[in-house]
Amino acid sequence: MDTANPKPNSCLPSAASALFGAAMGCAAWSLTAWARAYCDAGYDAGGRFELTFLLPLVVGCEAAAGLMALAIGRRLALRALPTLLVVVATVGPAWWFFATRGTLAGYPGDSGLCPPSNIPPQWPDWLPA
Repeated sequence: MDTANPKPNSCLPSAASALFGAAMGCAAWSLTAWARAYCDAGYDAGGRFELTFLLPLVVGCEAAAGLMALAIGRRLALRALPTLLVVVATVGPAWWFFATRGTLAGYPGDSGLCPPSNIPPQWPDWLPA
């Protein structure tokens, strides 16, 4: 099987897009849980329950976003567009999830390791959160 040039009816691109989306969902969720735990903001029992509840939802939505982006890219019939759309459609929501659910601005953090914005100091300044 030539994986570099899959057949037009191959399920390989769809599976790869869904898997990439799911991986981005897992990464976003892990980054969010890490930021909350590090800053101790929203990491009480209710916050951990929220994160546990959101895990399958985030992973499933990211996988669906990857599949939809691939379908849209195929409809537009440009060669590199489907891959670019999958990356943008999955990285964007993952970044948004971290910025809104991982860094709870103004939430009283008890660790003393983070500023009032609850953005961990290790987060690069050039990448907004």
